[in-house]
Amino acid sequence: MERDEMLRLAEQFMAAWNSQEVERVLSIYTSDVEYVDPNTRGAVRGADALRKYLTKLFAGWTMHWSLREAHLFEGGEGCAVLWHATFRKPGGSTTAEADGMDFVRVRDGRIQRNEVYFDRAVLSSLMAG
Repeated sequence: MERDEMLRLAEQFMAAWNSQEVERVLSIYTSDVEYVDPNTRGAVRGADALRKYLTKLFAGWTMHWSLREAHLFEGGEGCAVLWHATFRKPGGSTTAEADGMDFVRVRDGRIQRNEVYFDRAVLSSLMAG
C-alpha cells in the first residue's frame, strides 16, 4: 500500500470508529481480523467476535478520536497511527482524554490486525462514577 492510500485508510478508520456504528467499523476489517486493546484481555479474533465486543463497547462509552500522525511501515503492509481521544459514559458530562497509538497491519486494503495502546488509567475517574 502506498502512503496516500494508507492515509486515506487511516482517515476512514477514524471516521468509522467515530461513528460508533458496529457494521461501519467492521467494514474496514478483514473477516479474520485480530484486534487487541487494553480492555480485551487478549486478542479478539474474527469479525463475529469483534462485532460482539464493539456492540458492548459502544453501548458503554461515547468516544471520539482525532488523527495526530500516521507512519507507514516499510513495505507498505501497515502503519502506526497516533491519535488523541475523548471518552465519556453515555448520558454523562465528564470526559477523559488520552493519547494513544494503533499498530495496524493491512491486507487487500482492509485491516487484518489492530493493536491499540493507551493508558487505561485515564478512564478510572469515569468508571468510578
